[in-house]
Amino acid sequence: MKKVQSLLSVIIIFASISVVANNHLKGDSMNNLKSGINKVTFKSFGVNLVGNLYLPEGFDANKKYIAIVGASPFPQVKEQVLATYGPEMAKRGFVFLAFDYLGMGDSPALPGEFKKSRYMFRLIENTWDAVSYLGSLPFVEEINGLGVCQGGSIIASAAVTDHRIKKIALISGMMAADDFQWTNKEMVNQQIAASNASKQKMYETGKADIVAPFGMTDDQSREEYVKLAGGNPMAGESYDYYGRDGYRGPKAVENFSNLHIADQGMQSLFSLCEHYADKIVQPSLVIYSKTAFTAVCSTKFVEKLTNEHKVMALKEFGHVDFYYKAQAVKISADATAEFFAKQK
Repeated sequence: MKKVQSLLSVIIIFASISVVANNHLKGDSMNNLKSGINKVTFKSFGVNLVGNLYLPEGFDANKKYIAIVGASPFPQVKEQVLATYGPEMAKRGFVFLAFDYLGMGDSPALPGEFKKSRYMFRLIENTWDAVSYLGSLPFVEEINGLGVCQGGSIIASAAVTDHRIKKIALISGMMAADDFQWTNKEMVNQQIAASNASKQKMYETGKADIVAPFGMTDDQSREEYVKLAGGNPMAGESYDYYGRDGYRGPKAVENFSNLHIADQGMQSLFSLCEHYADKIVQPSLVIYSKTAFTAVCSTKFVEKLTNEHKVMALKEFGHVDFYYKAQAVKISADATAEFFAKQK
């Protein structure tokens, strides 16, 4: 009798799992998925994060596809870099998930918390939940990760202990912080002090403290920002993408703002993957430009890798060119597609 009860319990458990899975798929309108862009949601920290699921031409839910979870640069939303690489990777036959992190874009903040808040540890957990979502789709047979700029650090950090991610591609990635962000300790400590003060202020007042982390507001002209940046070698290329009149600035992308939560410095100075690079087991592709101001963020990371990895070091591009310039995007997308393709 006990054996029969145990067997019935197992059957009930599996039946419950099946019902939950089916309800989840119905919740995202599985029957309505089509080639191109599809609006989807998935749970993370108990709330619904909002994403765009890019599906290849001729998509057939009965077939199997390699899926890619995308990770964007700071402080972007899904309509920026991921809206460039999403269609490119779908055109090459992949399923691609772009999504807004907790507190960004169309995704909500947690109750009692604030929007425009991109926290490093949560970015990793959001990514793990995105992987879980992709893993629940019956047409997905493998999941890989693609990160651009800060997204490179997010994907690499997430992959350290999430081996559901089978391969990773890191484009113009900010994976190594020590030789880039921490060289001037006095300046870094000033940034930390300002972030600490902001954290205390928000705790005591219950109000968001919003700043322009890079000195770029949503209404500056290019001339104003470059002058204010005081010789920053990335000022011009940054404005051409993020500025008021930029390619994907606040006028072009409704949900985007250059303004951000002021305690971000307590988060953005972490580059976890740099210190766990030798623990990454997934085959990795690193694409960067040797002439970019941020090249060291890739090279120092690559030096610490012990896994199977491939490096594509170009020389004709700047850091931001990989975000949207046609030639840089094509080279990156082609290389990533070849790297992610299943071996025959």
